Amino acid sequence: MPNIKSAIKRVKTSEARNAQNAQVKSAMRTAVKKAEAAADNNDANAKELVNVAVKHLDKSAQKGIIHKNAADRSKSRLMKKVK
Repeated sequence: MPNIKSAIKRVKTSEARNAQNAQVKSAMRTAVKKAEAAADNNDANAKELVNVAVKHLDKSAQKGIIHKNAADRSKSRLMKKVK
């Protein structure tokens, strides 16, 4: 543990941000997996699940959790599976 006050604060804030980023990333992965499963099984609500997954991917890319191109690539692959 650091001794300097500002370094202590940085440790606390980075832990909080890491927890928040992990939560957003986990929700994104779950949404993508649900959408992929629905697309593979030709479910009726596959398009809705893909829209939810796209929303999560865009939000993650916007926050810098994943790269913008990685989000675009994942969205493209999901759209291909649904069509």
